[in-house]
Amino acid sequence: MEFSDDMGVPEEAVDLGGPRREFLRLLIEALPLSPMFEGEEGKMNLALDSAAMREDRYFIAGRAIAVSLVHGGPPAGFLSPTLFSCLVDGPDLAKPVLEEVADSDLREKIKRVKECKSFEDLIVATEPLQDYLANAGCLRPLRRLEDKDLLIHDILMFQVIHRVRGPFERFQDGLRTLEVLDKIQAHPESFRTLLCWSPSVLTADLLDSLFTIRLSPAGSNKRHAEAVVISFWRDYLTDAEDQDGTQKLGTILAFATGANTVPPIGFSPQPSIEFLHQEPDAQTMSKLPIANTCINCLKLPLHTSYKDFQENMDFALGNTHGFGIA
Repeated sequence: MEFSDDMGVPEEAVDLGGPRREFLRLLIEALPLSPMFEGEEGKMNLALDSAAMREDRYFIAGRAIAVSLVHGGPPAGFLSPTLFSCLVDGPDLAKPVLEEVADSDLREKIKRVKECKSFEDLIVATEPLQDYLANAGCLRPLRRLEDKDLLIHDILMFQVIHRVRGPFERFQDGLRTLEVLDKIQAHPESFRTLLCWSPSVLTADLLDSLFTIRLSPAGSNKRHAEAVVISFWRDYLTDAEDQDGTQKLGTILAFATGANTVPPIGFSPQPSIEFLHQEPDAQTMSKLPIANTCINCLKLPLHTSYKDFQENMDFALGNTHGFGIA
């Protein structure tokens, strides 16, 4: 397969898993940054973008999410509960909330309507919305203060749901790829944590448990050096979690596997750790870790001090920009 790295340079790779996961990770990370989505980070709804409609990119976005779920890529994890509800139960049963209105000016005007304490206040608050209400089909006579609740509901339904009905239908069609939408609708609670944001559960202990450690025979000099480094590795994971939380742990995982989260279907092959022993004909021993994301293998350098190990791990992680550059 071939795709471009972060610098726009085309790259080729034999796909034994690593390039595919890296491609899917980059693809899923790009989706919420596109004009097809809007709203709070991690709780995004569909936005109306004419260019994306013309180029059928909403369908492509849905298909990308479906393919990533099936083929070991990361889950989307950024859809709002409202958008997820639309996928499961249909748009007509959705219950959008004020915070999902991405247009800050419109959101403030709706908020003023919501906070009205008298009918007179309601009339004043709705005056700036007259043109919008007419275009949205929400314009109706107001006879009492309680009418504001239905008015707000109609505005939210139009702005968040009905306005993007066309994009939603194509997004939904894309999710039908590989029958993923059928599975979402049949098992919504299983998919909710994959498609909607939830706190990451990636921890130092979990990351350590993902890797099978391939050790040299017991009693050998190599085994002794490896035991020291494994201790450094576990300390490094603990320090990463304490200092930067899940973000750095995700970077470590991505360095080794191409995926910064554990795929919904797990890793294949299982991630492993090997060690960079000095080859007989080599002049020096490698100080930096090496990763082969095709087989999910992380090769750790053999250091005798934790400081050296930490500095070289940090250097490798901080200077790996995109796929295939170590």
